Amino acid sequence: MSEIKVAIADDHKIFRKGVIISLRHYSNIKFVLEAENGQELLNGLTITKPDVILMDLRMPVKDGIETTKYISQHYPDIAVLVLTMHEDERFVVHLMENGANGYLLKSTDPAEIKKAITDVVEKGYYLNNFVNRILIKKSQNKNRIIPSLKKEVEISDKEKEVIQYICLEFTSMEIGEKMGISARTVESIKERLMERFGLKNTAGLVFFAVKNYLID
Repeated sequence: MSEIKVAIADDHKIFRKGVIISLRHYSNIKFVLEAENGQELLNGLTITKPDVILMDLRMPVKDGIETTKYISQHYPDIAVLVLTMHEDERFVVHLMENGANGYLLKSTDPAEIKKAITDVVEKGYYLNNFVNRILIKKSQNKNRIIPSLKKEVEISDKEKEVIQYICLEFTSMEIGEKMGISARTVESIKERLMERFGLKNTAGLVFFAVKNYLID
């Protein structure tokens, strides 16, 4: 894989340095930006554009929640991986629905962080066991279907098939090969679905599909 440029935003310098050192032996990962808070990160983005940001949540000046939403709106091509100690499912749901491409706990092993970075670049999202448990719990609670799902919204067979493959972690090229269409057509279908449901990225589409029974 080609080089992946990574930024990290965390107000604890020792933790930042620890993450950078722990990923140093992965030759395709290069840290290009460090920030102590969200505002410092945004300032840095005017100069350096990473592919992926490792984002803490609780930071001074501008926290990770506000910063993730801003990046989703203004830098949609940059993936955000939340890296936090907060295990509350409300944080997970809120962040995944507002632009985060994945959610990791600070106890995560470096090898998983590396996989998450790779996955969000290749597939647009990363779902680990922690997030999957929350998804399953939410899908079992039929009273928590989000308001944006309207009765008049219909999913075509082709759209449903694309969503199913996305949730199975196939890339657009792989989906295209399976369905006999181009990768560009797959991307167009995915973009239309995200626009229809008001979603920020592929991770949001997966989260939405599971919660609202759009897949079998």
